[in-house]
Amino acid sequence: MTTRLSLFNSPLLLGFDQFERTLDRIAKNSAEGYPPYNIEQIGDDGLRITLAVAGFTSDDLSVQIEDNQLVIRGRQTDDKSRVYLHRGIAARQFQRSFVLAEGIEVVGCSLDNGLLNIDLTRPMPEPKVRTIKIEQPKKTAAGAMPRTIDVSADGRDD
Repeated sequence: MTTRLSLFNSPLLLGFDQFERTLDRIAKNSAEGYPPYNIEQIGDDGLRITLAVAGFTSDDLSVQIEDNQLVIRGRQTDDKSRVYLHRGIAARQFQRSFVLAEGIEVVGCSLDNGLLNIDLTRPMPEPKVRTIKIEQPKKTAAGAMPRTIDVSADGRDD
């Protein structure tokens, strides 16, 4: 049995279990090496992911968003009518995934000269400030405020 050390074990970090699962997915996907890709900053709020998918047509590729994850799949089919004397370029399939932060949207996708470009926008969030009302303790039926009774270690009320 292996014990896994979590970065989010602190009691001060509440509700970060989703981030932990996201980091696990990223670590699993980082081992994949095909197809190679670039991520570029386009303007102030734009990103572009470019994948090198030479030999794939737009019919061979699919781009989907699944649970805040951008998933690109490629599947080539063998052309049975061709007779190869040497085959150094294999028809291969792939799946490449990118975890998207909350609010990132895909705004476009294009295939040009063997490069699949996926454009994303990252809208800047508006800063939010919310005041939480501090409520007073409720009065009992007799109209008195509830009180705290301290009990000492010897069992007597003080």
